Amino acid sequence: MRNKKSSFYILSLILVLALATFPSSSASANHAWGSYHWARTANPMPLKVIDSVTSDWDGKLNTAIADWDQSTMLSLAKETGSDSQSTRKRCRAVAGKAHACNANYGFNGWLGLAQIWITGGVHISQATTKVNDSYLSSGYTDTNKQHVICQEIGHDWGLDHQDESGADFNTCMDYSDALDNPHPNAGDYDQLLCIYDPAKFGVTLTTPTHSCTGTGHLDSFNSWTSSAPMPAGFANADVHAQENWGEKASDNGKTALFVRDFGDGNMIYTFVTWANQ
Repeated sequence: MRNKKSSFYILSLILVLALATFPSSSASANHAWGSYHWARTANPMPLKVIDSVTSDWDGKLNTAIADWDQSTMLSLAKETGSDSQSTRKRCRAVAGKAHACNANYGFNGWLGLAQIWITGGVHISQATTKVNDSYLSSGYTDTNKQHVICQEIGHDWGLDHQDESGADFNTCMDYSDALDNPHPNAGDYDQLLCIYDPAKFGVTLTTPTHSCTGTGHLDSFNSWTSSAPMPAGFANADVHAQENWGEKASDNGKTALFVRDFGDGNMIYTFVTWANQ
């Protein structure tokens, strides 16, 4: 017959192993990117992603679009864009749309980045996603690449990272050093509900890795059709080079956030995923 001491030891060991199976609850938090969101009068939002990636990235972009389209808040469609080298290098933002590009952007320290244009202090009016072939074309697997493009496009909808500790949350919106999660998880879809669904206002949604409380509301206009005036040089600002990203708001060595402020609530945010060097 097993004595009480050995039973207690076995029970404790089981508890330790069970806790090790799940990420720390301290990291299970809201991962909205500030209060930034696309303005809309109804859900789901019919947003377009302009495809300016080369053929080796087409399948990965298709997968990322299909993954995020599973959210009931999004109705995504791909729009064919130019994949010329000059277009991909510049990757200009287009009003009311997200623009995805890949290119050899140089050994400048970053794997991928997302940029969002904010009007009225909170509303996303256009966005870009860039993936850097200077690093990603060598030494990175297809899974790694899928993780990067999935994450950068997720930022375009107003999502931050679920975690930046290096823990593996089984989502492309974590910063696992392995970059081995090519898809969103349930917590990411919950977060989109918390940001965009008025029916979830004040409601807390919880998964094993994530928790958020709804703040969603409808707006009086749609970001993809709005013709609201913008300051000179804002919509077409050249934010390709790092010196044009503005002030560094944060940098933990894995990711960084830059903001270029045009005044009166008009800002361009650049969310950077650094390469492991």
